[in-house]
Amino acid sequence: MTNRSHDMGVTKGYEELLTEAIAEITTYSVEQAIDRLGDAVFVDVRDAPELDANGRIPGAIHASRGMLEFHIDPESPYHIEEFASDEELLFYCAVGGRSALAVQTAQEMGLSGVANVAGGFEAWTEADGPVADA
Repeated sequence: MTNRSHDMGVTKGYEELLTEAIAEITTYSVEQAIDRLGDAVFVDVRDAPELDANGRIPGAIHASRGMLEFHIDPESPYHIEEFASDEELLFYCAVGGRSALAVQTAQEMGLSGVANVAGGFEAWTEADGPVADA
């Protein structure tokens, strides 16, 4: 079997993109993230059905990965005000991949004080972090 991604012209796979992102961003352990609850804004980049099925970190804002750039940009009609604040932003997804890429994107767009939650929501719940309904 041939590697379809290279047949389609892909020159960099998701694993390489993730490796690069992780090298450029700050990542907190889930324990460090739990300690930041109440002091930082948590940004859930999962898709809406994931939130509905599994809940979210209490107080987290929802900014799906697919709309992230529009939510961050203050010129966008989809802008979310928390991205314009000076508060620390902790991004998470299901297991940490999408949120790592999201943090990298936020940094590229000029945000500082952004970090990824290692292991995402799965690690959060395994560590008995609090969960709220979507």
